[in-house]
Amino acid sequence: MKTAVFTGIRKVELQECETPHVSGNKVLVKVNSCAICTWEQRVYTGVNKVEFPFIGGHEIAGEIAALGENVNKIEWGVGDKVVVGATLQCRNCYYCKTGNSQSCEHFDHSAHLEGLPYKGMGGLSEYLLVSPDCIFKYKNVTPNEACIIEPLSCVIHSVETANVQMGDFVLIIGCGIMGLIHTILCQKRGAAVIVSDVNEARLELAKKLGAICTINPAKIDLSEAVKDITGGIKAQVVFDTTPIPTVVQDTFGCVSNAGKIVLYSSIHPAEPVLFDPNWVHGKSIQILGTANSNDRDFMRAAQMVSEHVIDLKPFISEIYPIEKIEKAFESAAKADKFRVVVNFS
Repeated sequence: MKTAVFTGIRKVELQECETPHVSGNKVLVKVNSCAICTWEQRVYTGVNKVEFPFIGGHEIAGEIAALGENVNKIEWGVGDKVVVGATLQCRNCYYCKTGNSQSCEHFDHSAHLEGLPYKGMGGLSEYLLVSPDCIFKYKNVTPNEACIIEPLSCVIHSVETANVQMGDFVLIIGCGIMGLIHTILCQKRGAAVIVSDVNEARLELAKKLGAICTINPAKIDLSEAVKDITGGIKAQVVFDTTPIPTVVQDTFGCVSNAGKIVLYSSIHPAEPVLFDPNWVHGKSIQILGTANSNDRDFMRAAQMVSEHVIDLKPFISEIYPIEKIEKAFESAAKADKFRVVVNFS
């Protein structure tokens, strides 16, 4: 099988590897499409440190190619279209057993998955051996759209962590793919969504996706604009979807009393952020973190996309065949796109 392997910083090559053998309670998935996440971009550029060689890829859509003899044949069949969820949760620790597998104690991006020649999440391989626990059926959309179900599942978890309510003012900082998916979901929950970004084209897209107002913080003061839009209340929920440390401090001037700040993105560099604990205490501010998704999030994301409740086509920026994997990563690493998708078909 074809496998894209990171061999060093800004070095990725296509290798021929042995196709995994399926047996027991395992499923062999033929990967059709894999999107390049920001996490893989940072591996490529050297920001995220891994041990090379390494196989990336975790936004995966494919179809079942073979079933182990112990797999439930009522639920699963060869040819089923599936997306692959997080394969790195242990499913045994306290957090996994209490429904919080997104926060697994042993979550490891550099685990060595069965059937692969090297460590990594493995989605940039033509075939992937997984447990049925990790796959979710989809229908009615292309694999290029379906591979973006994974990011959608993460945003579902974020929006539910914040418990966005009908009528809330919600501020979303950042108009990358994650910020815009937050915009769609919060708008569908009945919130009045305000979006902030310095990219005017992306602000226009945010309006089309349901934002009531947009703010360019390079042109006007963000906190004053939020106060004006909300009649002085400010936002009941603020989502920071950017990796910039100073933006975290910007959220403090935009959140309402008894409001919530959700730190959705990892921060690079991970610098300390100052805040006034008496302000958090006195105004009943909640500062929340969210990362990854769990089975419930994935199942609902797949259902929403399959039934066209959510349209992910606007987030497919470019499509490359696996044979052009280096060009795909060079393009994705420019960070001016939503998702670059790699096809094995």
